[in-house]
Amino acid sequence: MKNSRHILLKARRQIIGDRIGNNPSMFRGEGYDFIELREYVSGDDTRHIDWNITAKMQRPFIKVFREERELSVVTVAMLGGSLHFGQERFKIDALAEAVALIGYSALANGDLFTHIDFSETLRNEVRASKKRFAVAQSVEGIMDTPILQHRADYNAMASSLYRRLKRRSLIVVIGDFFEIPDLRLLAKKHEVVAVVVRDRFEEKPSPMGFSALIDPQSGAVLEGDFNARSVRKYHEKVREHDAGLFDRLRRDGIRAAKLYTDASVSVVLRRLFEGRV
Repeated sequence: MKNSRHILLKARRQIIGDRIGNNPSMFRGEGYDFIELREYVSGDDTRHIDWNITAKMQRPFIKVFREERELSVVTVAMLGGSLHFGQERFKIDALAEAVALIGYSALANGDLFTHIDFSETLRNEVRASKKRFAVAQSVEGIMDTPILQHRADYNAMASSLYRRLKRRSLIVVIGDFFEIPDLRLLAKKHEVVAVVVRDRFEEKPSPMGFSALIDPQSGAVLEGDFNARSVRKYHEKVREHDAGLFDRLRRDGIRAAKLYTDASVSVVLRRLFEGRV
């Protein structure tokens, strides 16, 4: 519970800081749709004046907007035992912070926020809300859910959400993606974004010699000589897997970014939602 409070407080401070800087949300949602330009008439909102056109035409013109419906933002935490790993901090902590930042950002933007925890099946759901309590409940749920000897089934998640979510939403799937999922149908119905949470050591470990490792998803013990050659081969397999993963996500129309445990979560998310990755 103590770690949950620290994550929530850190996320709220970052969102409040962004709001002070007139940048209240890391994503814009549907917001307002620009329709046309027309001449200014008395009583119009002067904030909508297009000063470039006004200067060219030598009389004031304003931008006319049509307000569209609020955005539905859904975060999905893919909870498997492999998240119980990390040098700087565990991957589960970085995942929880990403959920908190996205949740608070959605609320600051006036959008609906929903959260889902998924492993082999759906573990928990925080229903759509505009209250900060929903974000706190989501983060606490992530941190309190047992993940050891559980695996994240991305295809089962995609099938479940395709049936459950009726309203078109922005779905942010957060996990370590050590399988290449088929999210194609889900991405046709919704806008899907993927955040791949990793620790640098698990991608490129140092030689450890003869060691016994425990698989946190199955509990199985793996013994062997993890020398420079075997570690190099493992690193190449991870690179091949990730190349295939990001290629598949791209072909399915899904934006994606890696979030390392030693990186700034807010910086990674902003670059992702601003389309810079």
